[in-house]
Order: sequence, then C-alpha cells, then structure tokens
Amino acid sequence: MAFTSLNIHLLPVFVFLLSTVGVDAGAAYLSNGLQNDYYRHSCPTAESVVRRVVRANVSDPSNPNNLRFAAGLGCDASVLLNGLGTEKTARINKFLQSSEIIDKAKQELEKVSPGVVSCADILQYAARDSVVAELPFALDLKDTSELISDVCKWILQLNGSSWKVQGGRRDGCVSRADSADSEIPSPDLDLDGLTASFNRKGLSRDQMVILSGAHTSAAGHCENLVTRLYNFNSTHATDPSIPAAYAAQLKSLCPQRTFNDSVFIVLDTVSPFFDAGYYVTLEQHQGLFTSDQILFDDPRTRPLVESLTDNKLFEKDFGEAMRAMAAVEVKLYEGEIRNDCRMINPY
Repeated sequence: MAFTSLNIHLLPVFVFLLSTVGVDAGAAYLSNGLQNDYYRHSCPTAESVVRRVVRANVSDPSNPNNLRFAAGLGCDASVLLNGLGTEKTARINKFLQSSEIIDKAKQELEKVSPGVVSCADILQYAARDSVVAELPFALDLKDTSELISDVCKWILQLNGSSWKVQGGRRDGCVSRADSADSEIPSPDLDLDGLTASFNRKGLSRDQMVILSGAHTSAAGHCENLVTRLYNFNSTHATDPSIPAAYAAQLKSLCPQRTFNDSVFIVLDTVSPFFDAGYYVTLEQHQGLFTSDQILFDDPRTRPLVESLTDNKLFEKDFGEAMRAMAAVEVKLYEGEIRNDCRMINPY
C-alpha cells in the first residue's frame, strides 16, 4: 500500500477508519489551522474551478492516467516540483502521473485570483473530486482477465461519495527523492511494517486499512510483483496464498524477464467503480500486493476489512480518513503560494 494514489499513487494513493477519526474530527483539524471553505472570501470559485477541470479530464477516455493524484504525498505539494533529485524522480514515484491536471487547475485559478490558492490545496481538492467524478460511458467487465488486461478498463470510472476538504496549506520549497523512497511503504510490507509507516505520520492502523481502500481505483506494475511471483521465499518461488488461477494470470501479464511498463494490473478485480470492491477482492484472496492481502489475512485487521465491504460504511469512513491524512505535516506559515506548481517562485 502506498500513500497514494490517488496514485495517487500513489495516489494518489492513495485509507480508512471505523472509530478514531470520526470523533470530533472537524474540530481537531481546524485546531491545526486548516479551515472549511478557506477561500470563500479570497477566491470563492476555487473549489468549483478545480472540480470543473477534474471532470473535464476524467471525461476523456484517451487519458488513462488522469486520476493518478498523489494526495497522500502532497500535503505541501513537494511531489509536484520538477528538477533533478526531486520526489518526482524517486524510484517509487516512477509511474506517478497527471500533475498536468493540477497544472490546468492552477492556471485557471491564477487568472481569477493570482497568488492565492496553493498547489497543496488544489491537490487535495482534486483528489476528492476525482472520486466523485462520473463518466459518460460504461465498462463491460465480464471476468477478471478483462479487468487486468487493459489500463483503460480500470481507472476511468469513479463514482464515490464526497467529503469536505479543508484549506489553508502552503506549498513547500524542498523536494528530495530520497525522502519519497524512505517514507512510502513498500508493497512487500507486512502489517506491522505498514502500521509503523502510518504511525510515523500520526495515523492509526485502522486509518491505514481505510485509506488502502483508495486502491479500488488503482493499478500496480510488474516490477513490484517480482518477489510475490518469482522469489517469495526459499520454500516457495510463488506466494502460496495467491490462488493458482490468479497467479497464472499475473505471470502471463508479467513474464519473469520481459516486464512491460505499459502493463497496468488493477487492485480491485470486483468493480470498476470507486466503492468497497477492493475489500471484496481481498476476501477473494486476490490482493495484488502482499501489503494488500495482509489486511485480510492478518486476524488483527480482518474484522475491519469485512466491515468495509459495506459501501455506505466505506464511503463514510474513507472521507473522514482522507481529512485526517490531508492534515498531516501541513505548512501553515512557512513555504509559499507557488505561481507554477512545478517550480518554486523566483526571488
């Protein structure tokens, strides 16, 4: 699992909670300096402009990567900065896409309110709006093989519920590839490793499980499956917890020595919508990565996974968990409001 993606991946991506986040959540985040309707006076159209740009891009089926927001990495939008050695160049961000959507929204906002809306806030608004976007076409997904064979069949149909995004973040001026590689959880982590990664950001184990639900609209790549498929341990070359038929499908997509970077494999084999299908996928033992399947296999988190197969519960908890994650390590007074999300302001 990665803070991603809406990776957004990384969204990213882009995780969820049944208990702790829902308790007085709004007051807690406001005490950190973030506010609901933050731009209501300085730029009243801020959220509507971002929403319009996101929907316009989601509606284009020729743009298969248009929802790869890195909201979980982007509390100061450092992941958007260009340059040698920046987070964009980190190995783990190799497939991070669609900062162009953020760029388009920023350009529109600069026309009406120059120097007002931060890239960090735009990133959070866009992450929310990508979940509730609806496309004007349906997908015909008859079986799992169709789901995992073509990138155009996994990321283009989202129809989740919304949540209130607070604003007030400033943009960071430092972006380092080594910080991205060290902070983003590996897809091979066990539950303790995943929990520790989120705890370091002030997020609970339950929130980690809930935010992992962002994988309902995410995809993985062959290079991250090498260990599970071909080098699991000294006893089994392939992870024995993967159903044989599913393992065979994955190996056909990811031959051991001929990986194709253009192959995208969905993490939710149940539904093309932003819904609780990811958790049903885990119940069916088709979690793509170790860090996915362990959420169901470990008895400490299985009850929560089983609860989150309820769409209404998932939608409620996901919004609250996203609000919690969006308040992690924000910049309220330091930093700047970038004129261009890809570079720091000239001085």
